[in-house]
Amino acid sequence: MNTIFPVIAVDGGAASGKSSTSRALAARFNLMHVDTGSHYRAVTFALVQAGVSPEDTAAIETQLAKLQLGEEIDGQSARISIGGKVPREEDIRSDAVNASVSPFAAVPDVRKFLFEYQRSQATVAERSGFNGLIMEGRDIGSVIFPDAVLRFFLEADEATRAARRAKEGQTDSIAERDRIDSSRKTAPLLCPVGAERIDTSHLTLEQVVDLLAGHIEDATGLAPVQA
Repeated sequence: MNTIFPVIAVDGGAASGKSSTSRALAARFNLMHVDTGSHYRAVTFALVQAGVSPEDTAAIETQLAKLQLGEEIDGQSARISIGGKVPREEDIRSDAVNASVSPFAAVPDVRKFLFEYQRSQATVAERSGFNGLIMEGRDIGSVIFPDAVLRFFLEADEATRAARRAKEGQTDSIAERDRIDSSRKTAPLLCPVGAERIDTSHLTLEQVVDLLAGHIEDATGLAPVQA
């Protein structure tokens, strides 16, 4: 195995398969899974609860200074906590958060606030006895861990992604979220130079997981703990 603690970055747009793939790989190789989308959702929920708008940068800065971030490990996943409490899934995936998460995620102060926290998750994973860290999001391979041992960028056509979102019962607009996230000035959604680009439109989850697993074994020497 590599003597360097392996970090694997998985980026892509909404419903490209990031979460399902990353969770399956975490279980297969005993990696700690981190969903950075939930970080932005949790912070967005806190800001919405405080009555702050994405345009009010002064209020955002004030509120962010009050938030104390931590994590709670639940199986293979590390979930963000704010003030010692993990936000409920139904709260961070509410219609209000769906409508606001991309505008808040485009605010430089919000991204700066989460940067060091997200970087610190590699230390948390190593300290907790995992074999590595797999982190998913939209700027992991380009900004958070540009030096990750492996960087993947998953994509799928819009019709496939819309069908996946509908199956999950989600109502957010994929096209609008991608437009905002791809055009923001700070850490836009893009395929990092040198990343492995994979179209998941016509692949099953199992096929995607097996494909990425092969790359992980070759690059890190990690052996599956769960086939």
